[in-house]
Amino acid sequence: MSGFPFFSQNTFLQSPACTAGQRFAVAGVAWDGCVTNRPGARFGPRAIRTASHMLCDGTHPWFDVDLAGGVLGDAGDLMLPNTSLDTMRAAMAPLVASLIANHHMAWLGGDHSITLPLLRAYRARLGRPLAVVHFDAHCDTWQDHFGEPSGHGTWVYEAFQEGLVVPECFTQIGIRSAAVRDARDYVHQQGGQIFTARALRGFESLQQLAVLVNAIRERWLAQGQPPLYLSLDIDCLDPAFAPGTGTPEPAGLSSNQLFSILEGLAELPFVGMDCVEVSPPYDHAELTANVAAQAVWTYLCGQRAKHPT
Repeated sequence: MSGFPFFSQNTFLQSPACTAGQRFAVAGVAWDGCVTNRPGARFGPRAIRTASHMLCDGTHPWFDVDLAGGVLGDAGDLMLPNTSLDTMRAAMAPLVASLIANHHMAWLGGDHSITLPLLRAYRARLGRPLAVVHFDAHCDTWQDHFGEPSGHGTWVYEAFQEGLVVPECFTQIGIRSAAVRDARDYVHQQGGQIFTARALRGFESLQQLAVLVNAIRERWLAQGQPPLYLSLDIDCLDPAFAPGTGTPEPAGLSSNQLFSILEGLAELPFVGMDCVEVSPPYDHAELTANVAAQAVWTYLCGQRAKHPT
């Protein structure tokens, strides 16, 4: 490593601009028009990129790979309108389609309403519903968004209703927020599985969390190995680890738990992921941006190490 050029360019891992031939790419979706509490997630992509500069030489200590040498590019933030959910999603669709046709993408949010159009794009591209691993404090299965038809708390319900996902292969991890039972149990009632934060208390190592990882793998195999997608809402973590988010919920996952699960899931061939709800205005000492950057980096390194082509 020569020099210490942390802030020479604000791309993820200071990677070059996204071009043809790069296997992996990141892109920001700087939208927070659907938050129900504290705004600011539109600034998440910028903060995650800046935090990623601390990953200096880029070699992952568990997977022993890096993302240098033209493997990773940064497509910047998608150019989107920011006053209407419908027009934002309409403008987002062709941009997403172009990127997923050429790269294995990691999407930097933005609030969680961006995941629905992403799943629509992957469903259209791949021609079949997806298996989804969903980290979150909230079930996101409400049928309306405080009187509006769609928002960051409805995307799971909408994805099921639109046939975007394989119900039996939808897994929620870290759920713990207040919710009526019908919303809280919706994924389970549709055939999916839920690992609440309470159920995971005391389990930190990959060995201890093997039951969770194996349950995801077994369902995925049983359903014919549908394409896998990972959606990481940073508020799955306890606010002690990620205070910079719009809807913090106490008694959440630890960062150790999150990374143990990400490391275990790397054995599975994902098609893409998003990391959402990082809200820098509420982030003490950049704790949230740092854990988000590390999570995206770990996901990408895991996919490169375990699935070389």
